[in-house]
Amino acid sequence: MNIGVVGHVDHGKTTLVSALTGVWTDRHSEELKRGISIRLGYADATIYLCKNHTGADAYCTTPDCPICGEKTVPLRTVSFVDAPGHETLMATMLSGSALMDGAMLVIGANEPCPQPQTKEHLMALSLVGIQKIVIVQNKIDVVSQKDALAHYQQIKKFVAGTIAENAPIIPVSAQKKINLGALIEALHTTIPEPERDAAADPLMLIARSFDINRPGSSWKDLKGGVVGGSVIRGVLKEGDDIEIRPGLQIQAENKIRWEPIMTKITSITAGSKKVIEADPGGLMGIGTKLDPSLTKSDALVGQVVGHPNALPPVWDKLTFKVTLMERVVGADSEIVIEPLKHKEPLMISVGTAVTVGVVVNTRKDQVEAILKRPVCADVGSRIAISRQVSGRWRLIGMGVLVG
Repeated sequence: MNIGVVGHVDHGKTTLVSALTGVWTDRHSEELKRGISIRLGYADATIYLCKNHTGADAYCTTPDCPICGEKTVPLRTVSFVDAPGHETLMATMLSGSALMDGAMLVIGANEPCPQPQTKEHLMALSLVGIQKIVIVQNKIDVVSQKDALAHYQQIKKFVAGTIAENAPIIPVSAQKKINLGALIEALHTTIPEPERDAAADPLMLIARSFDINRPGSSWKDLKGGVVGGSVIRGVLKEGDDIEIRPGLQIQAENKIRWEPIMTKITSITAGSKKVIEADPGGLMGIGTKLDPSLTKSDALVGQVVGHPNALPPVWDKLTFKVTLMERVVGADSEIVIEPLKHKEPLMISVGTAVTVGVVVNTRKDQVEAILKRPVCADVGSRIAISRQVSGRWRLIGMGVLVG
């Protein structure tokens, strides 16, 4: 199961994931230098139960109980998808939301609620259909009890009337690891394991892609490119032949076309363990026989993996039904959203793919857009739509792909 970690910049999302999993998901040099998440990060944790305790004290993410030291019983493993909170990285957050089965909305107790991206991320969760949410009131160690209670009331007022209205609100300190048992219990009871179709043709959404070879490696030791993401349905196995769509951009005779990439799975890693098959749910890395230059620097993000000739169609023109919000959220002033216009550029997020589309036809609730970069998606897929507002891409509504 994949749990998204979303919220405003600097509210402690990455620190919280580290407290739960022991993994610091900001690995990129620029992330470490600037102290913010730029790319999607992920880390796994197993939820354990200690039979010597009841309530929140019984839950932890370690094989030995942190209270009594006794061996614990594993309940299930979850993967955390750490999304950037900065407003300019909204597209990255939207691409990550396609992998999420539920979410933790992290809200810092040291700032008034809601902050702009707190609003925008909750709206994004609503638009992409994520309804299982746990609200984390973080940083309670840096405010007084009186201020924490007042902030709790601000959160209740903010989520009233939204999909998170009845979500549990768990006060924690990620830095000091306070009340994590209550948070783990809330995650376990609030976000059930979703039903998935393991018998269907496999489909994996790519959220990251890497070249894992160190500079200066000998050609004899080179390993193929790695793609990371989540299997949405079906099962991928070590040794499978796979196809990646839309694939490679080929330019010939002043024409651009996209050709699917064919390769073979050489290894599958879930967490830090090698496995022989990738079931639906959870996040994993898949080693391939691809030239690593094709996968380096997240070059294949947004593409999909499956068995040859069994993937959804590739679209360079989308027709989708549109539902627009009333106002732009996440901006300093909440501007009323105007209807979509002919020749207007939109940022379109489908699965983990983010592309720009130009509107060529608008009807009452249906829009056609020509894409700058094609996407591979099933009819019925949800689409997040953003438009340029004051020089920034802002989420304005959602669509459903009809063809």
